[in-house]
Amino acid sequence: MASIVLLSVKQTAQTKAKRCLGSRLKGLAGAGGPSATFLPGREWLSKDLNLRFMSHGTAGRSAAGTTKRGALAFSGAVAVTAAAVAGFLANANHFQRAEMATTIPQKAKKKKEEEGDIAQRCRGFMSVPVTDISVLEKRKDEMSTKMEMLIMETQAEFCKALEEVDGGTFKVDKWQRKEGGGGISCVMQDGKVFEKAGVNVSVVFGYLTEEAAKQMRSRGKVLKGKDGKLPFCAMGVSSVIHPKNPHIPSVHFNYRYFEIEEEDGSKQWWFGGGTDLTPVYIDRDDAFLFHNTLKEACDKHHPKYYADFKKWCDRYFYVRHRGETRGIGGIFFDDLDSPNQEEAFNFVKSCARTVVPCYLPIVRKHLNDSFTQEEKDWQQVRRGRYVEFNLVYDRGVKFGLATPGSRIESILMSLPLTARWEYMHEPGKGSREAEMLEVLRNPKEWV
Repeated sequence: MASIVLLSVKQTAQTKAKRCLGSRLKGLAGAGGPSATFLPGREWLSKDLNLRFMSHGTAGRSAAGTTKRGALAFSGAVAVTAAAVAGFLANANHFQRAEMATTIPQKAKKKKEEEGDIAQRCRGFMSVPVTDISVLEKRKDEMSTKMEMLIMETQAEFCKALEEVDGGTFKVDKWQRKEGGGGISCVMQDGKVFEKAGVNVSVVFGYLTEEAAKQMRSRGKVLKGKDGKLPFCAMGVSSVIHPKNPHIPSVHFNYRYFEIEEEDGSKQWWFGGGTDLTPVYIDRDDAFLFHNTLKEACDKHHPKYYADFKKWCDRYFYVRHRGETRGIGGIFFDDLDSPNQEEAFNFVKSCARTVVPCYLPIVRKHLNDSFTQEEKDWQQVRRGRYVEFNLVYDRGVKFGLATPGSRIESILMSLPLTARWEYMHEPGKGSREAEMLEVLRNPKEWV
């Protein structure tokens, strides 16, 4: 059963939205209208929302604040990047540390980005940013601002590309975290092409829990807090797409940034992320396009990045109790803190900008592929494997479920709407199912 979300918009949302919309603000629809349309086909929800989640008839939590009139109801699984951000805090026992090798000698020529001012760029987002526009403008040269703008742009670009191919519209939920920060969840469910699509941003800050600090120290982080406290800031964009057609693969990506302030005021920072593909049936042309797009992005920064981060991806997304990988991989990296902050950010930016070109051509190619009930059944079994990995091995999910106050719906946003578990006989030799299993049990080189 889909979740139901009841939202009440405070009248103060009108004035808060004006910061990002300027002359394009059209105002709320009527005196007590529930939403305001600022972009064609897009509803912007203020961060002054009161939310109540109900799933399968069970009431969830309500955000603090006085409920005003103008309730809006819609169906869809509510999803945020809690699991993605939790991945920052839960990366214990990861397989290796991402060491950026010495950069390729290049001419000292730095491209000047023509991105316009902060407010102008915000007009293309799915919602006003988590951080106030005026704060972003004052801190436009800080990495936290650059990263927040990147993840907001990545969310908007990917959502609009998915809407174009599906014909549906994302539901946008802007939420706040009482400890600090918040996020924007975009969900499209039961569309023509996508059974469930979530593209989410979170920007959170506060103090690391002792458990989180312990896990970070266990993987080599030297953290010295003031009076035992470690202020942190974490942000990221995360997406999981589950199509209806078994010939269109699922895709996942996550790009994130983390900062910790130590007792002397200095900051430790690092990036993490990656993109991976999970097909139901192997298509070697699709695999080449996907991996080659990622490789081209990596090669702009160092010739070893793609090979190193592909191997890391294959190891991370390995379902040990099944003896197979979750999909055909992609790239995965974490603790990326060299050669310098700007170079690391530029690498992450290159990767984030591949999410449309590495996936949408594959979707369009298979839009009209016919499929049998047997192929749909196989898709459901493979989705069961996807669920197994996320619940048993995914560090972000495990950490989020163990953290008090976490939104269960948000943490589990990566799960498909439907899946099945049953005793599965080994597929017949020479079948497409057997070919897929061979690839998952013995990861291939695609480029």
